[in-house]
Amino acid sequence: MGSFSIWHWLIVLVIVMLVFGTKKLSNMGSDIGKAVKGFKDGVKGDDDKPVTPVTPSTIDVDAKEKNKL
Repeated sequence: MGSFSIWHWLIVLVIVMLVFGTKKLSNMGSDIGKAVKGFKDGVKGDDDKPVTPVTPSTIDVDAKEKNKL
């Protein structure tokens, strides 16, 4: 009575798939994966990321007008 057998878990899995559908379960799985990845990145902190200085860049463009004939 302490633990469930593999047959119990298979029946529970089939019922869950019937209720939610396979597409909904795969979407939930990918959402959970993204959440875990975001949590890991948040735990790492900004100290681990290399700091790259942002250099301002300008674009010099000579604008020429076209003469319409």
